[in-house]
Amino acid sequence: MRLVIARCQVDYVGRLTAHLPLARRLLLVKADGSVSVHADDRAYKPLNWMSPPCWLTEGKAEDGERALWVVTNKAGEELRITIEDIEHDSSHELGIDPGLVKDGVEAHLQELLAEHVETLGQGYKLVRREFMTAIGPVDLMCRDADGASVAVEIKRRGDIDGVEQLTRYLELLNRDPLLAPVTGVFAAQQIKPQAKTLAVDRGIRCLTLDYDALRGTESNEFRLF
Repeated sequence: MRLVIARCQVDYVGRLTAHLPLARRLLLVKADGSVSVHADDRAYKPLNWMSPPCWLTEGKAEDGERALWVVTNKAGEELRITIEDIEHDSSHELGIDPGLVKDGVEAHLQELLAEHVETLGQGYKLVRREFMTAIGPVDLMCRDADGASVAVEIKRRGDIDGVEQLTRYLELLNRDPLLAPVTGVFAAQQIKPQAKTLAVDRGIRCLTLDYDALRGTESNEFRLF
């Protein structure tokens, strides 16, 4: 991973255009090829970014003095970062990440859904749990009644981050001709409305899981009705 703190301006040229005026920012270049631009707010969310596969070319701006980074993706879209001054530039080898360790309920949901894969739909069959991709494991890889590949991401509480995670998995999986086309199912005990809207927009099916039903037990909670 490369970390660069620089005074820069950023222009995105593609289906839309966007401009970030000159300011101090963090430029993050990851081993997977992604490049993102961060400010000192917005939590983890970048101001702008380019997802892999993309290519970074470092050169000079038209004035011949400032540095110019051009990040291009396969669609020909560009993230153009004009750098006036660099305050910090360092590279770090992070190694292979062990991945997210799920909490007890989430891990148990994965086990239960793998055992009762028909919950996803009639004719579904489990291919493998923790199906590995270059950016981490998909919770379940299944095939539907027609034999098509289906990637399932399981959460206790489903939010936008979970949908984004599944979207990245699907992008990678669909590059494999032995798997493609791969559709997605976002499964959780609770799914936030914003996450459901984003999932539907990206062609991902949402499934609300009943933990007690999967365990074959009734809830012990007191109910009014």
